[in-house]
Amino acid sequence: MHDCICVMVLFMLSMGVIAEDETALCELLGSPVLPLLSKKGDITIGGAFSGQIYLIVHTLFYRISNREFRFAQTMMFAIEEINNSSSILPNVSVGYKIFDSCGSTLSSTRAAMGLINGQERTFEKTCSGQSTVHAIVGASKSSSTIISHFSTCACLSNRKEHPSFFRTIPSDYYQSRALAQLVKYFGWTWVGAVRSDNDYGNNGMATFIEAAPQEGICVEYSEAISGTSLYEQVERVVRVIKAGTAKVLVAFLGYDEMDILLEEALRQNLTGLQWVGSESWITSSNLALNRYSGILTGSIGFAIKKGKIAGLQDFLLQVHPSQDSQNDILKDFWEETFGCSFQSSLQGTKQCSGSERLRDIKNPFTDVSELRISNNVYKAVYAVAHAMHSMLKCGENSEAFKKNIMILTFYHFFSNIDSAECSPCPLEYWSNEDHNKCVPKVIEFLSYEETMGTLLTAFSLFGAGLTLVVSFVFCWFRHTPLVKASNSELSFLLLFSLTLCFLCSLTFIGRPTDWSCMLRHVAFGIAFALCISCILTKTITVVIAFKARTPVNTVPQCLASHQRMGVVGGTFLQVLVCVVWLALAPPFPHKNTIYAAERIILECNLGSSIGFWVVLGYIGLLAVLCLILAFLARKLPDNFNEAKFITFSMLIFSAVWVTFIPAYVSSPGKFTVAVEIFAILASSFGLLFCIFAPKCYILLLKPERNTKNHMMGRVQVNTS
Repeated sequence: MHDCICVMVLFMLSMGVIAEDETALCELLGSPVLPLLSKKGDITIGGAFSGQIYLIVHTLFYRISNREFRFAQTMMFAIEEINNSSSILPNVSVGYKIFDSCGSTLSSTRAAMGLINGQERTFEKTCSGQSTVHAIVGASKSSSTIISHFSTCACLSNRKEHPSFFRTIPSDYYQSRALAQLVKYFGWTWVGAVRSDNDYGNNGMATFIEAAPQEGICVEYSEAISGTSLYEQVERVVRVIKAGTAKVLVAFLGYDEMDILLEEALRQNLTGLQWVGSESWITSSNLALNRYSGILTGSIGFAIKKGKIAGLQDFLLQVHPSQDSQNDILKDFWEETFGCSFQSSLQGTKQCSGSERLRDIKNPFTDVSELRISNNVYKAVYAVAHAMHSMLKCGENSEAFKKNIMILTFYHFFSNIDSAECSPCPLEYWSNEDHNKCVPKVIEFLSYEETMGTLLTAFSLFGAGLTLVVSFVFCWFRHTPLVKASNSELSFLLLFSLTLCFLCSLTFIGRPTDWSCMLRHVAFGIAFALCISCILTKTITVVIAFKARTPVNTVPQCLASHQRMGVVGGTFLQVLVCVVWLALAPPFPHKNTIYAAERIILECNLGSSIGFWVVLGYIGLLAVLCLILAFLARKLPDNFNEAKFITFSMLIFSAVWVTFIPAYVSSPGKFTVAVEIFAILASSFGLLFCIFAPKCYILLLKPERNTKNHMMGRVQVNTS
């Protein structure tokens, strides 16, 4: 959440704030800052939380933040779990020092100095030395600190300026753009904007205003308020909102500023607006009150992912002033929670007995149904513990363990364990589960060994084998009238091309190489061009044979040379296209790392998309011409009308390839190849069955129809 000022004085002022000379001791200026809650340990984790929140309505007052106090207790709970665990940091005790940052930059800086310096006032002759804590968790606000479980400001993502900053919550860089897309999704194009006047609000709103025009959204106004704004300023902002014509208000506000704005909105009766909120306040239970329902009902925004922490509620319910009788914050918390006082002299306030039970009340401290930020605190502590655990494994003399403190708010890289920086893995590598090592990515392609590749190979070989069986049948009956009437020369050439079509699909399976990438598309294009050219020539021959006025027995002699020229010519044009394609921009193997970050998809880059679509388009042109001619000739008088079966085959062929185009474009990775193979096999089987199945049926099962008299009778009928 919240703002961002460069408070990275933590390294520049790592031990003290006073200059030294050779004779004087190093002394701390001012009074040492004492932790609110602390526990000694071999390893100490620091915490910075806002124990007090300043709210301005008409007067200035402070109160204990139940939510921030729960964050601190969650940190303590996680540390207790770690100390009781035998699997992480065994035989090492973890302590903590938790400071109150008070929600302001100055107080947060003092808290940071207290975490680093400790409580000693006088040091050795040098102000340099080791920090008293090994890592810091906190605070919630980006401006008041740059060390947080809830600091979402995009300004903290600069690794050069903040090399030791990590976080368990995403940057507002993404939230701001997502809010713009959310507004666009609902069709809202005219909006108002209000933000926190700090780095959280200013950076977040700047990103939103930058993204809004790209989504077609116009911003009518952009106003700012802060947690210390004067009443007149807040009043003016609400007047601007009321006077505006925009009915949608994007509020990139911190929880405190939102509380201030709502109080003034109630006073001025600000209603009728659709609120779009940032993660800081959109899920706050404190704002889900009846008094705000007229203003906030219907508000939408993006929430931080919530989680469950087993045992946390019981731990929270055990909090009691008796745990540390000298601790003021425990007393203040108890007094505010139960409306009592441990000082009997206060009039009008009941005496705290200490027998009050947290189990009997419900407030943001005891409510664990929406553990969002608390879950981030919990994960942050465990991230520190795991890092320390790994560093201790390296040995006590490890340079990593001697480094300065880590400032943690964990992102998901709060990288190498021994490094405070996150370096990206090389293009062909991916980080392991622990994010401490780059491992090779899985290479994915359609192989013969996997189930899908095996099935496609089997269908391909089955189709080729079946085509050879049909060729054998036709060869066996080559002297019969049916085979002769079917134009045996074109039939055998068509069967040969269908065999090539089935077999060319095998070139699409296996690891892509330079030769296989070139062969698969060229073989596919030429094989299908030869196949469709044979069918087109056969169709033209059927039409001419029935329409010719010359004697029937002279027609084949007239067409024999023309049909060979038709097949050669139709195929030659495709060969020419493929040669030009291979010469100018041939297909080549390509490692696709864009589609999936965790794996490499090894595929064949087309080299030239134009070349591929020209090859496919030429086959489509031949198929359309063939379909038109066959459709026109489907009613020619004949006992065995081949044009009818050619029409069916072309309809199936066209349907397969028309369906192929959107499936090919939208299929990811190896499924793109599988779709192309499926289209090849489906169209090849369609041509084989539609054209040759009826003929094989007569040749093998109805030999009485395969006679010269039957064929001659059919021809005489057709020409009468």
